[in-house]
Amino acid sequence: MKVTLERNHLLKSLSHVHRVVERRNTYPILANVLLRAENDHIELRATDLDIEVTESVPAMVSTPGATTVPAHTLYEIVRKLADGAEVRLETDGGENMVLVSGRSRFNLACLSPESFPDLKSGAFAHDFDIDAAALRELIERTQFAISNEETRYYLNGIYFHAVDNSAAGALFRAVATDGHRMARAEIAAPAGAEGMSGIIVPKKTVGEVQKLLDGVEGEVHVEVSDTKIRFTVGPVVLLSKLIEGTFPDYERVTPKNNDKQMLVDRQGFAIAVDRVSTIASDRGGKAVKLSARNGLLELSVTNPDHGTANEEVAVDFDTDGFEIGFNARYLLDIITQIRSENAVFLFNDANSPTLVREEGEANALYVLMPMRV
Repeated sequence: MKVTLERNHLLKSLSHVHRVVERRNTYPILANVLLRAENDHIELRATDLDIEVTESVPAMVSTPGATTVPAHTLYEIVRKLADGAEVRLETDGGENMVLVSGRSRFNLACLSPESFPDLKSGAFAHDFDIDAAALRELIERTQFAISNEETRYYLNGIYFHAVDNSAAGALFRAVATDGHRMARAEIAAPAGAEGMSGIIVPKKTVGEVQKLLDGVEGEVHVEVSDTKIRFTVGPVVLLSKLIEGTFPDYERVTPKNNDKQMLVDRQGFAIAVDRVSTIASDRGGKAVKLSARNGLLELSVTNPDHGTANEEVAVDFDTDGFEIGFNARYLLDIITQIRSENAVFLFNDANSPTLVREEGEANALYVLMPMRV
């Protein structure tokens, strides 16, 4: 293999593919990136056996061929080369690849491309195009609620599915929960997504897709089967396994009869929660108590080791004497997602889930479980 290409093109592609490679691997080949040069491009591919990322880069191919080299090492070398430099990659069929750029020369150990794993995609039952900005928003609005608890593996991702809503038409919905809070966001279902069964996209895949979508405009092509999902974002193709399992019935825990409505300035409330939670203890679950009286909401935190904190914020709330407690971090995570000037809280009682949403017609809503304080 002998190929010449521009350093910036190679670096951009490596930044996409090398991220899926784990730092520690049971199989040495999984630490490598596959390079395959043919025609007028070089294809880069990396995998951790759950996710596979592939991208083609324009190149001058003198001799077609393929090899694999350590992904993170190659990325760091190319990152440190001069901006706009020309890079030459060359193998002679042996156990080394030579990288030459300007006066720099590197010899990298290779492994045979024949042993590089291929994450078979199989047939896809659904495929559709979705606006990149819309997909990015679905992810951003729900990603924070993904559970990290490995024993409840079916919560370790975002649940995507199509919903037939008679009033709003077909919807494409994303849901994530860790059992303490739940995030739900939706958009009008793209053509081809209608009737799609629910799938759980793993947290690592969600994070990689989110990075690929950064700054991207236009459409993303999505293909879905029972076991895998494939995203095509420009020249990058990400193929991932799905989480096998049943996502819980989130509609069952979504409050339907919360009739106590509180309106509060989003920014002022978030600052106040952050301020009083400074002294909250992890041992106490970062608890903050909310008490409503005479158009004011008192936020209070008690820490036996450090003392107490209190702050009041103005609210539009008719239920005097109402008290409820929340985990401050979970509360802040949700408030951060609210885009309107005011946040709407819908309560039932101090022991029931609370519904949080934006003012007006919102395409996202959040559920937060209370805690004893």
